[in-house]
Amino acid sequence: MSPIPVRTLVLGLGTFAVGTDAYVVAGFLPAMARSLHVSEGVAGQSATAFALAYAVLSPLLATFTARVPRRALLTAALLVLAVANLGSALAPDYALLMAGRVLAAAGAAAFTPGASAVAASLAAPGQRARALAVVVGGLTVATALGVPLGNLADRILDWRTALGLVAALCALCAAGVLAVLPRLPGNPSVPLRTRLAALRRPGVLAVLPLTLLGMMSGYGLYAFAVPLLHALGAAPETEMWLLFLYGVGAVVSNMVAGSAADRYGPVRVLTVGYAALTLTLGAFAWATGAGAHWLPLAALLMAAWGASTWFQTPAQQLRLISAAPQETAVVVGLNGSALYLGIALGTGLGGLLLPVGAPAALGASAVLALLCLLYLAATRRAGAGEHSPGSPALAPVRR
Repeated sequence: MSPIPVRTLVLGLGTFAVGTDAYVVAGFLPAMARSLHVSEGVAGQSATAFALAYAVLSPLLATFTARVPRRALLTAALLVLAVANLGSALAPDYALLMAGRVLAAAGAAAFTPGASAVAASLAAPGQRARALAVVVGGLTVATALGVPLGNLADRILDWRTALGLVAALCALCAAGVLAVLPRLPGNPSVPLRTRLAALRRPGVLAVLPLTLLGMMSGYGLYAFAVPLLHALGAAPETEMWLLFLYGVGAVVSNMVAGSAADRYGPVRVLTVGYAALTLTLGAFAWATGAGAHWLPLAALLMAAWGASTWFQTPAQQLRLISAAPQETAVVVGLNGSALYLGIALGTGLGGLLLPVGAPAALGASAVLALLCLLYLAATRRAGAGEHSPGSPALAPVRR
């Protein structure tokens, strides 16, 4: 296997900064809620605001920044993230914190789809899913390191300092992208109406709802991971390590899924993954309902939860690129919108169901995972360009 190009790794580092910004709140949610004098359910809606703003802003920013050279765009997006995190760290109340999260979403919405599209366009044929897995892997590494480190920073320092450190990380990554990424021109200006016209492609229209449902089921409750660990009887001193195990499962699964999608086809990868997600969330719901307070079980469930959530993005992106090979940047951006809309809806649903009880919230997520499996079975042949093992290389990608 050929080594991963440095520029792809740097883009992955950038998505790690984005992911740390998006997910770190889960590590200190209870402390933030207490500091801002709101409930944990309300504090968790800061993740909903971030995800919803991302979903709305992603196609808009892709349209308005189309002609901007890619290196300048990605660097500026990371700097916006740095400023937004600094503002969130200094926010005196919940309203200003939410404003900071919306600004952070704007930076993330400008960076992540662009980074994925650039990585895919620079990769050799047959290695695009691998390149996408590296870039998306930055997000999953953030769950492995960013969230537990945020939890640790909250214990040693406080949640505001943790967000300040995230701001510094975003600025550092901006410098790295500026130094390493080659000069790439902007894309031709594509009107928003034309950009959204990709939704009329049968393959694209059939694939995108699965991204939304998949993230609703797998990731929607992650903002409330610490309260769920409490429902499993986890002691405060074990929280960081259990969050870390979630991230380890996510990182390993993401990288394996990227290579497996190239080799076996994305539909097979998704079938195995959604079946595992259904079983994992169902077992999690049973454990919290039965009062199964056993640390090894909590560790196994967290690792399985991460693995069965983050397998899906490279495979879904590959399906979309195969369905619309000349519109890579457009469909990757639409997939990002669907992904974050799924997170927003899942987090909102989790905030409503968590007061009813952890088993109810986890059970609802398990049902959604089962719906993903059924939907995939119904749409597995969607898109005439569906990638399969041994299929011809995808058409050249528009940068």
